Amino acid sequence: MEHRVDATDEDGADEHDADEHLLKEAEKIAVALGRMFPGLCEVVLHDLRDPEHAIRAIENNLSGRQIGDPATELGLARISDPDYPGVVQNYPNRFPDGRPAKSTSIGIKNAAGEYVAALCLNLDVSVLSPVTLALSNLVATDTEHRERPLETLRDRTARELREAVEARAAERAATPRSLSREEKRALVRQLQRDGYFDSRDAAQTIADLLGVSRATVYNYAK
Repeated sequence: MEHRVDATDEDGADEHDADEHLLKEAEKIAVALGRMFPGLCEVVLHDLRDPEHAIRAIENNLSGRQIGDPATELGLARISDPDYPGVVQNYPNRFPDGRPAKSTSIGIKNAAGEYVAALCLNLDVSVLSPVTLALSNLVATDTEHRERPLETLRDRTARELREAVEARAAERAATPRSLSREEKRALVRQLQRDGYFDSRDAAQTIADLLGVSRATVYNYAK
C-alpha cells in the first residue's frame, strides 16, 4: 500500500521545527546575558506557544520563579495581539520581596509573524538607586509606562508604602535598613503624618523594610 504524506502535516512539522530553532537560539542569548550580570539582572525566556508553562529558561534567578511557570500579563498580551510592540523597554517593575526592578521585554516572532517567544530582562535597581546621581540614568524608567503597570512579578499589596519608604531612604543616599535609628524614627513619623498607617498591615510592612520589630515601629510613631 502506498503511504501518502499530507502536505499540511509536513508544513506544520516544518513550522514547529523552525519555531523550536528560534527558541534554542534565544536560550543561548538568555544564558549569556544572565551570566554577564550575576546578582543584578534576571533573564527569562518565555515560550509563548505554551502560556501555562511558558518559562523555558531563567538565568540569574531573582524573582523566585521556576522553569514551567506561566506567562506574565505582558506575555499573554503578546499572544493575543500580533501587533503588540516588539520591544517594551525600561518599564518599572518589582520582585516578589519588594525590590524595585527595571524591565525590558523583547518579543520574538516566527516567519508567519506570530509571537512564539519573549526574552525578558529584570534589572535589580535596589542596589543602584542610593549610590550617586551619576547612576540616575541607569536607574530611571520611561515615563510613558509609569501611570499604568504593564505586569506584575508579585502581589502588589502595600506597593505604595514600600515605594514611599524606599524613596525616603534614597533621599539620604541609603537603603531602608541602613538608615540610622534617628533617621528611621523620622521616616516612621513622616509616614504616619502622610497617612500610610491607615493601610492594612502597614506597621509590619514598615518593620520588615527597616529591619526592626513591629513594636519598635509603634514606638517610633509615638
